[in-house]
Amino acid sequence: MLIGVPSEIKDHEYRVAITPGGVKELLNTGNSVIIQKGAGEGSSISDDDFISQGAKIVGSAKEIWSQADMVMKVKEPIASEYEFLGLKKDQILFTYLHLAASLACTEALVNSGNTSIAYETVRLANNSLPLLTPMSEVAGRMAPLMGAYHLRRSVGGRGTLICGVPGVPAANVVVLGAGVAGMAAATLAVGMQANVTIFDRNLERLREVDHHFRGEVQTLASIQHAIEESVKEADIVIGAVLVVGARAPKLVTDDMVATMKPGSVLVDISVDQGGCFESTRPTTHSEPTFKVHNSLFYCVANMPGAYPNTSTHALANATLPYAIEISRHGWQNAVRADPALAEGVNIVNGNVTYEPVAQAHAMNYRPLADVLD
Repeated sequence: MLIGVPSEIKDHEYRVAITPGGVKELLNTGNSVIIQKGAGEGSSISDDDFISQGAKIVGSAKEIWSQADMVMKVKEPIASEYEFLGLKKDQILFTYLHLAASLACTEALVNSGNTSIAYETVRLANNSLPLLTPMSEVAGRMAPLMGAYHLRRSVGGRGTLICGVPGVPAANVVVLGAGVAGMAAATLAVGMQANVTIFDRNLERLREVDHHFRGEVQTLASIQHAIEESVKEADIVIGAVLVVGARAPKLVTDDMVATMKPGSVLVDISVDQGGCFESTRPTTHSEPTFKVHNSLFYCVANMPGAYPNTSTHALANATLPYAIEISRHGWQNAVRADPALAEGVNIVNGNVTYEPVAQAHAMNYRPLADVLD
């Protein structure tokens, strides 16, 4: 295959979908790789680094989209990229998509007639998400840091130091969801000496969390009254709820936010899937926050993009084996052989093949098995 990697153009998105080491692996398996000029600079990877491993550098995104058999990205196409989606017939797009939260992107990909495989819905038999996990770990570890920063009075926060000092209590941090991102957030918040409460619907998972932290965090079942009471006392609330491929449930209402301490901060890691706070809307690294009542909402939709060197290498380590399998066997045979990868196929030739996306937008759903047959 000819594999193309364009530059990411979301606000302050510095990641790139491949590393020089990944280029070498793809070439070793018989592929060619073209990369847009400067695509890796934000991740401290130069064009020469890619060229030294055999990649060809091209000048524009249009050249990538019009030539590549498979386009590898980090983030979903945005409006200015929609014109590129139909430039090459039978093209594969392999990237994060989060389509349940974006009707416009879903329609653009349906209209392209190509095959869209989403990193975030590739799912193993044990329900783990191997291509989402690395970025969930980064976003989870970032969340308490961003919350702590925005508690500063100078940026509109309450003026509370997350770790407290002797004689003054530490901040109260509430984490909604005990998945990969929630556990990463709780781990860092505990390390910052905050008072941490973590919620989840799964009681067995909460037992595992309690054992993991040896009682250092409070674990609570995710019921509305308990969330309401904890949010009221929170300095930082971190939303880390995930329903794979579907919109996140709204767990924190605006009425609940109205009861919170003035200057408290809410960080919504779930924003890519629509967010778990009622007023969540995507923000950018340039303008990361907005106010709801007297609280600050931090809802940056590409949080790991702030730490691109770490994030790029973590993501590429996870996606490369799947890219190699797709390039070796073609996407149809690759997904027939690997049920986990099959879960990643969201759109094929105008058909929505991932049911939660079809449900989110009231669109027709066609099972992948029917398309393959």
